[in-house]
Amino acid sequence: MVRTVNSINAAVDELARREKAFAKVLEKHGRPEPRVSEPGATTLLRTIVGQQVSVAAARSMWAKLEAGYGSPPDLSKILKATDEELRVAGLSRQKAGYARSLAGLVLSGELDLGKLPVDDEEAIELLTKIKGIGRWSAEIYLLFAEGRTDVWPAGDLAVQIEIGKLLGLEGKPSEKQLRELADKWRPHRGAVAVLAWHSYNSQVL
Repeated sequence: MVRTVNSINAAVDELARREKAFAKVLEKHGRPEPRVSEPGATTLLRTIVGQQVSVAAARSMWAKLEAGYGSPPDLSKILKATDEELRVAGLSRQKAGYARSLAGLVLSGELDLGKLPVDDEEAIELLTKIKGIGRWSAEIYLLFAEGRTDVWPAGDLAVQIEIGKLLGLEGKPSEKQLRELADKWRPHRGAVAVLAWHSYNSQVL
């Protein structure tokens, strides 16, 4: 789990014992902070809103969405809204479709965010039924909203770059290579990702 100080510390301490490169990250950059998102549809809706836009733009769009559809946004209203109505809230036609996909799956009961499958791959498969939510977004949700310990976002570019650098590899590993490489870090691969981001973001530019 990466959502509490105690849990992230226990995980990174274990990883530091297993891998000298991770111990060096802790020595150089200190411990990473816990990462927490609220479980539920609102977090996934925020993910959709924030795709491919700046943080400032995402905040502006979210404020408009809440102004028009409640805080948190009412999924039943979003499901009924037209592209034009959602455009007023700053959503493109594509994102409007994604938002309605999320609303429809949740309201129909097909996607019960309170009872996702225990198996990570099954949970990812279910989450990616939402249009606009790919594997990476599903993995990030499971890591930070549900605190699943072994979710491994091997397709994340920063994770690929930083793990390659930390382990002294020639270039960044592919997603497939990174999945194979990370097998020895089970069941703490989520904490490995947090360490990689921590190291990547701490580099002096």
